[in-house]
Amino acid sequence: MASSPVTIQNLLGKVAIVTGASRGIGAGIALELAKRGAKVAITYTSSKSDAIVTDLVKNITIMNHHSGGKAVIAIKADLRIPSSAASIVEQATHAFGPHIDILVNNAGVELVKLVQDVSSDDFSFVYDLNVRAPMLMLQQVLPFLRAPGRIINIGSVGGRCGFKGLSTYCSSKAALEGMTRCWAAELGGAKHTVNTVNPGPVQSEMMDNIPVEIVEMQRKGTPIENRFGTVDDIAQIVAWLASEESRWVTGQALAGSGGWAMY
Repeated sequence: MASSPVTIQNLLGKVAIVTGASRGIGAGIALELAKRGAKVAITYTSSKSDAIVTDLVKNITIMNHHSGGKAVIAIKADLRIPSSAASIVEQATHAFGPHIDILVNNAGVELVKLVQDVSSDDFSFVYDLNVRAPMLMLQQVLPFLRAPGRIINIGSVGGRCGFKGLSTYCSSKAALEGMTRCWAAELGGAKHTVNTVNPGPVQSEMMDNIPVEIVEMQRKGTPIENRFGTVDDIAQIVAWLASEESRWVTGQALAGSGGWAMY
């Protein structure tokens, strides 16, 4: 995972929740927020990730050992289960106190199936995690959200594109972007901002699930160096949106795609 040279701790005293943070973009976001001084609650689902999560917790703890108190906690929770959101927030506030400043809805899943093969269970498999879970997380965080709060949803450039075999995934990310705009309109009066980051192809395990022809088409069409994105490319955008410097940006979808998608 690439490391940013940024060392300024502009998130000192902040508390963040990052869902789906065992690996890839989620882990990179958690690491970057912690690097900037935030205390971070990371969530993950599978016992297969226990060792990876333990290493991430250890790295963040070492990085922020001087800050006093816990710097990070890991919460194992299946966000497809509606009650998980309340449990995550309860554990985060128990560990870090009654305030939450940043929520990063990163947990998500892809499904590659042609429309005639998509079952109702497939639809729930994608939408329960990619759409319903972010809404439930926001509902549970709101009573503890300290102004100016930062809600950052991780979408996809697929939310505005049509890719063969990806109708459930792409439509779920379009739904997340739509909710982002509505939440921004609802929460702005309390000084909270809500934005979506739409990554293009990023070198990660999740990209391995996307058909090669789609990924290669995007790489070749990326203006910056015709390369894939890195985890750190996305983590830097999220860290900026989590900071005071982004205070006048809300209801937006930022394409972190090296220019492949231009909004």
